[in-house]
Amino acid sequence: MKRFSRHFILAAALALVSAAHSYACTNVIVTRGASADGSCMVSYSADSHNLYGELYFHPAQDWKVGDPVLIHDWDSGKFLGKIRQVAHTYQTVGNINEHQLIIAETTFGGREELVNPDGIMDYGSLIYTTLQRARTAREAIRTIDALLQEYGYPSEGESFSIADKDEAWIMEIIGKGTLEKGAVWVAIRIPDGCVCAHANQSRIHHFPLNDPENCLYSKDVISFARKAGYFSGKDEEFSFCDTYCPADFSGLRACEARAWAALRLLGGANFDADKYLDFAMGHNAANKMPLYVKAAKPVTVADLANVMRDHFEGTALDFSEDMGAGPSRLPYRWRPMSFKLDGQTYVMERSIATQQTGFWFVAQSRGWLPDEVGSLIWFGVDDAATCPLTPIYANINSVPKCFQEGNGSMLEYSPTSAFWLINRVTHFAYLFYDRVAPEIRSNIDALQGENEKLLAEQDAKMARLIASGNRGAAITAMTDFCRNRSEVMFNKWNDLGNYLLVKYMDGNVKRQNEDGSFKDNGNGANIPASPIHPEFRERWLRGIVNDHGDVIRQVEPKR
Repeated sequence: MKRFSRHFILAAALALVSAAHSYACTNVIVTRGASADGSCMVSYSADSHNLYGELYFHPAQDWKVGDPVLIHDWDSGKFLGKIRQVAHTYQTVGNINEHQLIIAETTFGGREELVNPDGIMDYGSLIYTTLQRARTAREAIRTIDALLQEYGYPSEGESFSIADKDEAWIMEIIGKGTLEKGAVWVAIRIPDGCVCAHANQSRIHHFPLNDPENCLYSKDVISFARKAGYFSGKDEEFSFCDTYCPADFSGLRACEARAWAALRLLGGANFDADKYLDFAMGHNAANKMPLYVKAAKPVTVADLANVMRDHFEGTALDFSEDMGAGPSRLPYRWRPMSFKLDGQTYVMERSIATQQTGFWFVAQSRGWLPDEVGSLIWFGVDDAATCPLTPIYANINSVPKCFQEGNGSMLEYSPTSAFWLINRVTHFAYLFYDRVAPEIRSNIDALQGENEKLLAEQDAKMARLIASGNRGAAITAMTDFCRNRSEVMFNKWNDLGNYLLVKYMDGNVKRQNEDGSFKDNGNGANIPASPIHPEFRERWLRGIVNDHGDVIRQVEPKR
């Protein structure tokens, strides 16, 4: 059974509404004109405390038309029903297919009564079934709609990022509960040169009603709202998000705040972050952010990956400096995400980067290359802030071992699994974050640069093979390349984990020579030189004194 993030609408985690067992994800969409290389890009973090990080692989295959396809809920594994098979399905690796179509998601929940328990096509099945059946973003939207209307939709409200070689869209859907079969939806094309982000809160507000080049929607998206008693104004006044997912404090603070962070980082001067800070903080729901903004500069893969590593650094929401960050400025808060004290509820911040990520990626649709070469996913597992990305072509013959399905699980450690290795190194970083994380980041940046250089060479080689008719040789070569890069990553991270343990064991910092080797005490006995003990930050020390100073204050004894 494969499990997908159920997205943690932080309303539940913040204990501000009734418990809903869901998890939180983040998507960022970069259009072709906004990217540095002319690719359409989508980033995605699948964040769940129960999700195991592995790379899903479905080879292309021919079928007998009409044969039954068994659909199981991607979260629980529950059998939902059967749909009809098509004649041919395309190969998918993760959330991209062989034709460079990318689909990712975040769940916004919305009106609880609109979940239809009798539906068959849950959001995860929609994604992977559509990737197997569609070539372009518009075809994907049509496919999703057809599946929804024929088979029904049992999931909560969902935002999809959908991109191909030319276009990038955000599509939002929500079911009709037990009132009707199917779902209502709207899809907006992100203008070329712009970026968009969504993170578990419906983001589509008003939309054009007669612009099919840039906006598509179900014919009853407004009329159903009228019938259900959600909306009574003029059609042009209709707001999808206000109608189907009215924002509350948690929807803004725990969800829209992450979209705010992404737009701030990529939009620069084109996005007035201060203007929308009260919206991101959950104080002013009426001050809606724009759905998309023009990119401040051409966005690279590394730029987008770094957005996924954000902890609100340098903003009012930065939580690496308060008392909760401890002595090492840890930008994480363990669950639960809220607490009550003296009758007041307080919340912990939820940034884009988070500890409970199962897998994450930056997917690229690179239209100037043949589909075999242009379809690429940069894949990682666990916390994005301390995880490198590995380039994986979507047309490989097999997935590298360290990312393969079944190589370990959340309840079974595997020494050959990237998920367990990255977790082991990252957990060590959480102990001494301000010391260890910069070293991990330096290794991430170095490996990213190395991968980008080698990938450019490999792209050119593969394109030549495809052009000369040697597709089989190209597929074999790209499979070998991806396996090699994953093995390099795995070995580097294993060595890095060993190095960090030796250097920072027990809270000490071992001294090093200019070449990086560890200093001994000068007697040649493998005994280290006297270690460094970095001073703790003043704010944390003052907190200890305020809490416990009367007990730990040094005083001279009476004589």
